[in-house]
Amino acid sequence: MTSPSSADRIHSATQVERLAAVAALCRAVLLGRAIVTVTASAAGLLIVERPDRLLMVIGLVVLSTAVEVTVLSRHPHCVRFVGSALTIDALLLGAVLALQAGGAAFFLFAAGGAALAGVLLGTRAWPLWAVDALLGFIAAARILRADDVPSEVSAFVVAFPMATVVTGIVAAWVTQATVRHVDMLVDIIGVAQRSAAASERARLARELHDSVAKTLRGVSFAALALPASLRSGPELAEQLANVVAAGADAAAGEARDLIEGLRLDDADQDFAASLDRICREWSAATGTPVRLTAEDVDPTAAVRYELSRILREALHNVERHAEAGRVTVGLAHTGTVLRLTIEDDGKGFDVPADLTELRARGHYGLLGIAERARTVGGTATVRSSPGRGLTVEVGVPRPAPVAAHRPA
Repeated sequence: MTSPSSADRIHSATQVERLAAVAALCRAVLLGRAIVTVTASAAGLLIVERPDRLLMVIGLVVLSTAVEVTVLSRHPHCVRFVGSALTIDALLLGAVLALQAGGAAFFLFAAGGAALAGVLLGTRAWPLWAVDALLGFIAAARILRADDVPSEVSAFVVAFPMATVVTGIVAAWVTQATVRHVDMLVDIIGVAQRSAAASERARLARELHDSVAKTLRGVSFAALALPASLRSGPELAEQLANVVAAGADAAAGEARDLIEGLRLDDADQDFAASLDRICREWSAATGTPVRLTAEDVDPTAAVRYELSRILREALHNVERHAEAGRVTVGLAHTGTVLRLTIEDDGKGFDVPADLTELRARGHYGLLGIAERARTVGGTATVRSSPGRGLTVEVGVPRPAPVAAHRPA
């Protein structure tokens, strides 16, 4: 069984978002129709001779709208059943027509029905709009046959059936524009996801190339020389075999380190919370307290990953070399830079002006921190002296937007 492709997932997401948008528009139409219909009916209670029919209209509209909106809120996919929805709405319109033929409540309810049909069917709803207009003209004719109808009322009654059609057309246009907007947003999100996936693959490829691949290449060279060494001398063969074994162990260790690094940063967590977890786990393992103060920020995935690895490497350096009693970690904005600072109160050392000089001493941790900072466009600064502890400060371009400050 094959897993769905990215295109399939994006298409499925598009369909879900379209249904949600259409359901939201339907709820808006139903609520708007209920408000204007109930308002008009309540006003009519003051002037009609038989208020009981208007009360029945109010009850019918309120009850039916409550049921419809509740169903759409809990089950947005119900908008797929267009025929059933419009049939139910037509029955409700017939009930309102029977209770108050020619009244304002009927005209307003009919306009809402036309808008609902426009949302669900688009311009294909024109037969329904024609029926609504025909019913409107029939109701208008009934009103105009009455005596002493003011000219203003006559103009309103005659014009309203066509206004119903216009309402349906406007609703169709609004729905079409909304769906296009939803499709555009889904496309943008899909592009962003694909870009993030490509960046993640490139980062993993770089990590593998810089660590495991180089070690395995050395192992392969030693393994290729092993058969010839067996013929020339057992001592050389033994040395090469040891090189192969040591290289394999180193490659396995680098692979474990890479996997551990991938698990450092949980993308579902706030970045400050992710750093706090790294600090707490290290403190629990070493017994050295760590004080973290971090602002709420939302860096890119690459920056999150590199800063997490830098923090872990700095803490491991403290564990191996510093003999510190306390570590302080800070994440804050300074101007246009996001700055991560790791400071310990350990024994410290004389930091060379050029960090590459540390390679001769067999110390690669600080060099690795500097290299990781450069991969995300940042810089690393190391300050220390004997007996004064060590401070590692990494600055990367400031992410945007910037959230409010929140201590960890």
